[in-house]
Amino acid sequence: MVEKYINPHTDFGFKRLFGSEFNKELLISFLNAMFHGEQNVQDITYLNSEQLGDRADARRAIFDVYCENDKGEKFIVEMQNVYQEFFKDRTIYYSTFPIREQAQRGGDWDFHLNPVYTIGLLNFNFADGLENAKRWHHEVKLMEVDTHEVFYDKLTYIYVEIPKFDKKEAELVTMYDKWMYVLKNLSNLMQRPAALQERVSTRLFEQAEISKFDKQELKLYEDSVNAYRDIVNAIRTAEKTKFAEGMAKGEKETKEKIAANLLALGVPIETVIQASGLSEEEVKAIL
Repeated sequence: MVEKYINPHTDFGFKRLFGSEFNKELLISFLNAMFHGEQNVQDITYLNSEQLGDRADARRAIFDVYCENDKGEKFIVEMQNVYQEFFKDRTIYYSTFPIREQAQRGGDWDFHLNPVYTIGLLNFNFADGLENAKRWHHEVKLMEVDTHEVFYDKLTYIYVEIPKFDKKEAELVTMYDKWMYVLKNLSNLMQRPAALQERVSTRLFEQAEISKFDKQELKLYEDSVNAYRDIVNAIRTAEKTKFAEGMAKGEKETKEKIAANLLALGVPIETVIQASGLSEEEVKAIL
């Protein structure tokens, strides 16, 4: 089947919808929908998505989307297509960058921080205690253990398990439902669903229609689709060879083999790092 609309799980597709100034109303709509009225984002400013460490040898961080709203609150939004052994650790590490960059030089800073939200859109079912949960939206904050009350409300991690969302078009009620339906099904749709008639949906389907791409956009999208398919195929092959078991046991040799295969396919280094669990230095050593 020839796709009519882009796949938002690809790097190009995700950043076209959520990572461009031209389409920022789409990200604003998604954020407001996800927070169920707890947030009222009026505007956003895109920030530098590549963050360097505070030392020359420190590992950098490259976010899919990094922005702040009109109140100075920071949002990291990531599309994660493959399970990573230390994905939770990675999101914690990522959140340190927007925290540290708020530090003000001089002696007058009182340590006031604006809220930071790290949002992971997962194209797999989360493990580590959530694999059997029916909920697909997980919101995590620092909690006081005895009282179960939120101890600090300015640091929030949101994990969204896209595969667990199973509502049909007729069951879509909230705007969040509609966005989740789009994230899961967009590339399989041949026409705009009747349930998605909002103005922002008009914008979404206009920007997602592949036939409207110019030659350069089409080439970039095709390259992104090929990279995404390589990842999917590599994962399927790995599963057949019980690669997942090797990862769980920490078999570095197995990780290096899968990384080498991905590199041979021309998959970008950042994607290989995510898929294999190796560090940037370990992946570069294979080249």
